[in-house]
Amino acid sequence: MSKPPKRRSFPRTKVCRFCADSSLRMDYKEPNLLRAFITERGKIIPRRISGNCAKHQRELTTAIKRARNIALLPFTVSKR
Repeated sequence: MSKPPKRRSFPRTKVCRFCADSSLRMDYKEPNLLRAFITERGKIIPRRISGNCAKHQRELTTAIKRARNIALLPFTVSKR
C-alpha cells in the first residue's frame, strides 16, 4: 500500500506594509500604528515575522523607542 504524495505548501512571501502603501506614514506620535508591531509583552516584532523591509524596520524600531521614551507606548506590561 503506497502513501499518497505529500503536497508541498509554500509560505506566502511577506510584503512590507510601508513599501506597499506609500500613503501610510510611520511616526512616533501614532501609537495605534506602532502597537501592531509590538507583542503583548512589549517586545518589538522582528523583521522576519512582520515582513517589513530592512529600511522600514529600522525606522519602525526608532519610532517605537521614541514613543516609549515619551510614554506613548509601554516598555513592558504590568503583571497583574
